[in-house]
Amino acid sequence: MSRMRIPPIVPGTRPELATLEAGIVAERGRVSPLYQVLLNSPAIAQGWEQLLTAVRNRSSLQPDLREMVILRIAVLNRAPYEFDAHVPHALGAGVSPEKIEALRAQLLDASFSGLERSVLLLTDTMTRDIDVPESLFESVKAHFTDQAMIDLTVTIAAYNMVSRFLVALQIGH
Repeated sequence: MSRMRIPPIVPGTRPELATLEAGIVAERGRVSPLYQVLLNSPAIAQGWEQLLTAVRNRSSLQPDLREMVILRIAVLNRAPYEFDAHVPHALGAGVSPEKIEALRAQLLDASFSGLERSVLLLTDTMTRDIDVPESLFESVKAHFTDQAMIDLTVTIAAYNMVSRFLVALQIGH
């Protein structure tokens, strides 16, 4: 990927961002290139961090399903930085290396359960088509509580935002 379109803010160089940077480090372990660019807009960086922390760490969605959704979106939106950043999270959530490679290759083969394929089909539909047919929504909803459906839908929407931001601003490797 080419040079970032908006210059990153080097952590520790702006005293007025110290509290925000500390919060990012507390949740993420570091201020990644994504957050270094977001720091150009402190209010957006703070809101982004709160939303994405809730999606990743405070959701009722099973971690393995969440990570498969994120990987799928990264592939669909041509965001390799996002994909690579989430492989360790996916492995940690119990997603097999075979499933990770199938997601990278855009294959929904027999290694995925029926529920996983349904969730990934919803991911594909929300990402590519935006409109979700009632039959698809109901088939996925049959497996989840209302809260889990909100958590799943927000996860798909939020990671479409992440990948599109990364790609548009050429953040990554």
